Amino acid sequence: MKYIQDDFKIIKNSEIQSGFYDMLVNCPSIAEKARPGQFINILCSDKPLRRPISICEIDKDSGNIRMVYQVRGEGTEWMSRLCESEIINLLGPLGNGFTIPAKSRRMAVVGGGIGTPPLLGAAKQYLADNSERSCTAVLGFRNKSAVILEEDYKAVCDTVVTTDDGSYGEHGLVTVPLESEIAKGGIDVIIACGPTPMLKAVAAVGEKHGITTFVSLEQRMGCGIGACLACACKIKLAGEETYLKVCTHGPVFNASKVVW
Repeated sequence: MKYIQDDFKIIKNSEIQSGFYDMLVNCPSIAEKARPGQFINILCSDKPLRRPISICEIDKDSGNIRMVYQVRGEGTEWMSRLCESEIINLLGPLGNGFTIPAKSRRMAVVGGGIGTPPLLGAAKQYLADNSERSCTAVLGFRNKSAVILEEDYKAVCDTVVTTDDGSYGEHGLVTVPLESEIAKGGIDVIIACGPTPMLKAVAAVGEKHGITTFVSLEQRMGCGIGACLACACKIKLAGEETYLKVCTHGPVFNASKVVW
């Protein structure tokens, strides 16, 4: 897919939790082409490398893209200072998003930390495509202060929140409530995004129960368009191991193809 690079107006950029920001940008040309699971590369002031930020939601009618991000360094700290009506330079949409089997009727969404935003738009699109579908979200965070988008998910999905320290929701790993949801029956596809150890564990659960599982891999990126090879990951193709680029071949992969 041909990507777009241009300046666009910020509609809002607000802190929703300590260190977490919710940015809405009016970029009709990008919104028209974008789909859940893709990402945007953002030019951050004078930084030589753009910052890849996953797309949280897409509104094709208004031409807006929503991105929820965490301040983790100088680039995202610069982003957090931007205000309404300021201009930001975006490159996107990039990567390959989620392609859910048409026959699927119940999906489990498993997000970990800042991996939860890109799954929200995917869940909404999944439900909008077929009124007979249902979706359950299992969201894992370090502690209560790191919980984001819980109400957004509850508006469309049955939602379970876990925390590593038990300060909020269920105490423990996301795989425990995921197993409980699978035991209820009907889940025929899982999508997940978050830290690699979590994705590996979710992939194992999906494999154990014979459920198609897609994972959005988190990988450090350089260019974001496949030129620098910084984000290569090991994948199984035709029975052999090879390397593919997360930025262009992913970030979404069938979990059964990932060499963990």
